[in-house]
This record gives sequence, structure tokens and C-alpha cells, in this order.
Amino acid sequence: MLWLLTITLSYLFFAFSSLGDKIVLSGPAKPKSYTFFVGIFSILVIFLIPLPFVNFVIPSGIVWGWIILEAFIYVVGLYALFYSLENFEVSKIIPTIGATQPIFIVILSFIFWGSLSLSGKELLAFVVLLLGSVFISIDKNPKITRKSLEIGLLTSLFFSLDFIFTKFVFNYLSFWPGFIWMRIFSFIFVLFFLLDRGFRKEMAGGNKTSKKTGVLFIFTQAAGGAANILQSLSISLVPFTYLAIMNSMKGLQYVFLFIMVAFVSCLMPNVLKEEMSKKIVLQKIISIIVIGIGLVILVI
Repeated sequence: MLWLLTITLSYLFFAFSSLGDKIVLSGPAKPKSYTFFVGIFSILVIFLIPLPFVNFVIPSGIVWGWIILEAFIYVVGLYALFYSLENFEVSKIIPTIGATQPIFIVILSFIFWGSLSLSGKELLAFVVLLLGSVFISIDKNPKITRKSLEIGLLTSLFFSLDFIFTKFVFNYLSFWPGFIWMRIFSFIFVLFFLLDRGFRKEMAGGNKTSKKTGVLFIFTQAAGGAANILQSLSISLVPFTYLAIMNSMKGLQYVFLFIMVAFVSCLMPNVLKEEMSKKIVLQKIISIIVIGIGLVILVI
């Protein structure tokens, strides 16, 4: 189960990225400009790949359609995610979005593939992992508004579709060629932002960024890039029946994120401050235990 290791590492890096996103977005950065720079930085990953050792191929036929769909949904999902992070607490919105993704993936898997051949043990692991992910996202006073619910569900749907479309790409292409083409087209899509005069003025006007924010942005992009590569590798390794199980493990990201947020809130409250009552801590500990049980069921 190599995919189990790669997806766990992916969620660790996604947690680092999510924490950095919230800190950066609490400053002058805007979701649209942040999505633009993520797309620009994603093309840089390609230059770090040893291309002479990659069996690079030119896609044909329907593969182009899946690549373009994935790239478009990926960019739209990123914008929705950054918009929600700018307007809602990171420890609430990220888990809330992710808790519904496994359900969306199950539904989409039925739509695209017609069935999910899971054993009793795998189904039990999926349910336990999903419960742990949902429980870790519950808040005493969630303050859910219609707008936050809509953006949360929409973002979750976009990233669920991204999972499905990515798997379709890897059904036709090996990992590195598929990954490279998807990131090339996500880069192309963010360039369309430059057609917006208001966005060009925003970029030209230059929301001035401090040196610390710039360093944090680079760190966040590095973590997000590593997470994206590892997640894509995991998707390429698992059969489609395991996509929902793999995504239900997203609770691991929230476990890592909770620990990071607690650490930063205690040591650097001027950077990020979130409520950490005894009830919240107890809830997170119980969630961690439930997620741990789900992982044990999966691997035994």
C-alpha cells in the first residue's frame, strides 16, 4: 500500500499549505491574485522534474478533454478555496469543505463508473474515517450562513470532480506525463485572469508585500506543490474504487492542521489566534482516535 504512505504525506503538506494560506490571506493578498500566483508557480514544478528521464508523450483524442477539464476545475476550486479562507476561520472552513468530499466522490464514482466494489472491511474503514473527518470539523458555534454553506459545498464539489478527472487522465497516461500536462493547462487558465482590467490594475498597483509575507508565500507554495504531487501520485496508484476511501482519510490533514494551529496560536497569537477551549481539544482528541481506528481497520 504505497499509496497509503504518499497520501498521508500529502495531507501533512496540505496542512502546512492551509496554515500558510490563512496567514498570508489575512494580509493584503486577494483570492484572485493568490490563485493566479499558484497557477504561475505550478508551472515551475515542471522545471524541477528530470524531463530526460520522463517518458513524455503527446496526448490524443479524449485525453485532451480530461486534461482540460481537470485543469479548469482545479483553478476554479482553488479560487473558491482561497475566497473561503479569506472570509472564514481556517479550522472551520477547511474541515467543513473536506467532510463532504468523500460523499461527493462516492456519488460521482457511481455516475462515471457505475459501481464501487468495496469489501466489508473497506466499507467499514471508509465510514469510520468519514465520521472522524466530520467530527473533527464540528464547531460549538459554527455560525454557518447561507453563503458559507454554498461556497463550502461548491468548493467540495469542485475538488471532488478534480479527483475524478485526475483519475481519468491517469487511466490514459503514466504519472509524470499526466501530471505535467494538467499543470501546463492550469497555468494557461490562470493567464486568462489578465484579461480582466481590474485584475491587471490590482497587479500593477501592487499590493505591497512584506519580506516575511513573501517568504511565507514561497514556503506555502512549496508545501502545496509537494502536497499536490503526492496526492496526484496517490490517485494514479489506487484503483477508482479506492478514491473515496483515500479522500475520507482527509481527516489526517485536519489532525495535522489542528496541531499546527494550536502551536501557532499559543506561541504567535499576533500571527494567528483561534479559540482552543478544553471542549475543543477533547473533541479533536476523540476525532484523532476515531481516525486512527479507521486507519487500523484499513491496513489490517
